[in-house]
Amino acid sequence: MLGALSRVREDIRAVKDRDPAARNGTLEILLTTPGLHAQWAYRLAHALWVKQVPLLPRLISHQARFLTGIEIHPGATIGRRFFIDHGMGVVVGETAELGDDVSVFQGVTLGGTGKEKGKRHPTLGNGVTVGVGAHILGAVKIGQGAKIGGGAVVLRDVPAYTTAVGVPAHATTRLRPNDCADDGNRRVHRIADPAQEQLDTLRQQMAELTARLATIEGRQATAAPDRSANANGHPHPRAAQQVATIPSDCN
Repeated sequence: MLGALSRVREDIRAVKDRDPAARNGTLEILLTTPGLHAQWAYRLAHALWVKQVPLLPRLISHQARFLTGIEIHPGATIGRRFFIDHGMGVVVGETAELGDDVSVFQGVTLGGTGKEKGKRHPTLGNGVTVGVGAHILGAVKIGQGAKIGGGAVVLRDVPAYTTAVGVPAHATTRLRPNDCADDGNRRVHRIADPAQEQLDTLRQQMAELTARLATIEGRQATAAPDRSANANGHPHPRAAQQVATIPSDCN
């Protein structure tokens, strides 16, 4: 019993630390945070699932989804201080494994890619943050302290302390471990965009090629009068000199 109360206090502290909107006290958090309600229902369902109780764990999970909009399969493995912000549309699959201090936002899917059996859902390390609407699919591994950008679709492993963005997602910004510390300052000021960086490189190359082409055309325009007749219609002096040196047989 004391262990359960300790976990509840830990959950409430996690919400206070990571949700700027939770500023009106513990009672408000207890009554109006669907992420907490979904977690508590999951823990009950998971305990029954581990004991191989039939039907009841899925019924609890189903009821929690109806009440909170969050679906956590009772077979998932979730660490301490798990934080779900807003929560609507969050899905955590059966074989998903989450470490401690993981944070996810609304619309996140930790799902599979087909009907295969066995391990088919993601594994998230400690301190991972998954942005709004991101989808992590398959038995991929997200390294400790990594951040998944909003709307990303992750289909392969993400190294520790990196930020992954895009569809499909690519690891971009390399973070230092202390950048991911849970100190309340969780903002990433700049997330690299691989597609945009490639477009910028192409634009720069096009600008350089355009400048070189303009230089070549300018040189050709300057040299053109030297290869043609002058403005009075007379041949170029060098051409006239060549004609004058041709020997004649009229003698």
